[in-house]
Amino acid sequence: MSTSEHERVLLVGGGGREHAVARAVDRAADASLYACASNRNPGIDALAEAYRVVDDETDPETVVEVAREVGATLSVVGPEAPLQAGVTDALDEAGVYAFGPKAAEARIETDKRFQREFMQREGIPGCPEFETFEDADAAADHVAAVDGDVAVKPRGLTGGKGVRVTGDQLTRDEAVDYVRESDYDEWVVEERLVGEEFTVQAFVANGSVRTSPAVQDHKRAYEGDEGPNTGGMGSYTDACFELPFMSGADYEAAVDVIEAVVDAMPDYKGILYGQFMLTEDGPRVVEFNARFGDPEAMNTLPVLETDFVELLREARAGADLPELAFEAKATVCKYAVPDGYPTDPEAGAPVRIDEESAAEAGARLFYASVDAREDGVYTTTSRSFGVVGIADDIAAAEELAATALAEAGEEGLRVRHDIGTADLLQKRIDHMNELRGR
Repeated sequence: MSTSEHERVLLVGGGGREHAVARAVDRAADASLYACASNRNPGIDALAEAYRVVDDETDPETVVEVAREVGATLSVVGPEAPLQAGVTDALDEAGVYAFGPKAAEARIETDKRFQREFMQREGIPGCPEFETFEDADAAADHVAAVDGDVAVKPRGLTGGKGVRVTGDQLTRDEAVDYVRESDYDEWVVEERLVGEEFTVQAFVANGSVRTSPAVQDHKRAYEGDEGPNTGGMGSYTDACFELPFMSGADYEAAVDVIEAVVDAMPDYKGILYGQFMLTEDGPRVVEFNARFGDPEAMNTLPVLETDFVELLREARAGADLPELAFEAKATVCKYAVPDGYPTDPEAGAPVRIDEESAAEAGARLFYASVDAREDGVYTTTSRSFGVVGIADDIAAAEELAATALAEAGEEGLRVRHDIGTADLLQKRIDHMNELRGR
């Protein structure tokens, strides 16, 4: 066990995921929070000793400068873009332990070609069949000619909005046009995986892997899983580590995949997020992310009973990470987004909910992309805030989230009200039962 001392934790990023991290740091008795982001998140701002708004949170020199100014002893890098830019590398080199992978290991998210070739080379279970292409025309020709449905993925980061799947989101001809007309040159084209998606987020350092409850995110913009992909409209967990449509064996198979990645990438540290498709034959890998999910962090961190800052200390000390403890509670997160999101969002609507009013409704509020002005908080063109209900079961958690959102009103906002509802959960269960011949 490392020696306890007062820590000064620098948090990089200003979204809903980072607001959840900020609260986890704030719960520690012997830590102070400092923040650095290109936007001012009012929730993080209220918790931080100091909040530096910077022009570019992906610039390593800028972030290191802030870390030195505040005397940071630990840091957490939230978004993927600073990871890709080497912010964690620079912080580590400056003597500020960064809980996040260095740029070389973050490629498991930031470079989809690297991700698949790494899985293939290292024999990581759950890898779909894939092909890679260095120009869009060659990728489009392959999509037009290949048998069966496919997922088409730009090689680099797209904010969760770049993937398209034939037979689900669009026709083969539409997929061909999408690839040819996009701004991306390099592509990964892989077999379409059919089943139910879920995520397992693991805390990783010094070869230790500590996993959290499975989460199901909802990428599609509209109720009933309709519309374009988004960064995530909401998510839920059950009061155990599995979800209602999966078994303990399914969860453990996903953990085996994550552990195989860490075995093959022993220097990895931070969060390793495995997004899986539960198929009739078990979990297959949709993708990996190199950080907490957004919104998934808002499900898991509020029920984490283990001291988050102590976990960071153990990681810095080179020790095994402590076993994690989570409250046996279900969570339901629903995002409020501006009207027209994601294709034609309208900014400037007032946010008529605050953390106090959410708490009175039995839920927790996490700010994401908002504009905090002197006369109030307003929406921008991205996801505005998430509301999380926490209760003994999913139905009760969903009711708490829905009640809190009713307090927010719907002027200029849109919510996927079906997330966490009994009807949608049963749809997931029935789908898996059908796939598995039950």
